[in-house]
Amino acid sequence: MGQRYAQSRERSAELLRAALRLMGQHDVCCNPTSFAVWYEYAAGINNGLSQALERRLTASPRLDDAVMEQVYREHVADPDHLVVGQISSALQKVMSGVAENASHTGDKAGAFGQQVDGLALAMESQDLAAVGTLLAGVSASAAALKDTSQALADQVAASRVEIERLRADLVRARDEALLDPLTKVLNRKGFDQQVDALLRTTPGPSHAHGLIMIDIDHFKSINDSHGHVFGDQVIRGLAEVMRGCVTDPRCSVARYGGEEFAILLPDSNQADGLRMAELVRQRIKAMKIRDRRTQEVILRVTVSGGVASMVSGDDPASWVARADAALYKAKQSGRDRVVSH
Repeated sequence: MGQRYAQSRERSAELLRAALRLMGQHDVCCNPTSFAVWYEYAAGINNGLSQALERRLTASPRLDDAVMEQVYREHVADPDHLVVGQISSALQKVMSGVAENASHTGDKAGAFGQQVDGLALAMESQDLAAVGTLLAGVSASAAALKDTSQALADQVAASRVEIERLRADLVRARDEALLDPLTKVLNRKGFDQQVDALLRTTPGPSHAHGLIMIDIDHFKSINDSHGHVFGDQVIRGLAEVMRGCVTDPRCSVARYGGEEFAILLPDSNQADGLRMAELVRQRIKAMKIRDRRTQEVILRVTVSGGVASMVSGDDPASWVARADAALYKAKQSGRDRVVSH
């Protein structure tokens, strides 16, 4: 969160005024949810949020609290907190049930022990009438304790299965929190975590960690001509192509933001990065997007790519900046090409 809101005091004051002005143009409450949405929109630091708002503004010039809540939940809030809270609540319920049943079993066991002690005293005093009565009680209590113990054992077994399911849900929630919902590749958070991990590892001799930035050429015109829904289909298709190109499990594909993607190539060299970027470019260029009804080819898409290897002293921002500079050079040189930094 700190990296997301790293603006200076002066800049944040400007964004505060801009966010309040934007909030005043819509039918929304002045609460933290709305403020966070409009602040990130004014700052231009959340491409997914900006695109979601612009799509909604196209449909309706005045947005309400329901839209704010949805946009906040999908593009600002950290999704794993809510899911983890739900899983924790379910786990607490499971454990409370086991504890209650165990306490009930313990109470019955204590009562059974007292009955056995009473029977022992009656037998020592040779009180046959009392022994007979106590034996009947001990027998009944033993049967009840057996049933209660079996119920506890059954509940513990069922709870073990439920806890394992909750554990799997937690792992899935953690993984899904790092995935872009549209493309199912890493989102920006997942990309940042991968980059941080690479910064802590040393590549082999004559190797370096590689980064490819890929951007769709003329994507705005695609949205303008065919609509945002079609644009989302194009983005999803490109992600599938990239996943098909990146077969090494050490490598990863991420949606960096909007129509821009990133590919991380650990322990590689510049030639590996160029080959991968060129493979992606060629396969995407060969992709034919057809009208589902007529099967007519209505669009061919090209991409531009920038490649940069990590160098000594790089931090995430400088590494991405060099790959982005190479991508910009590819755009300036005519697009549909790959450039290395």
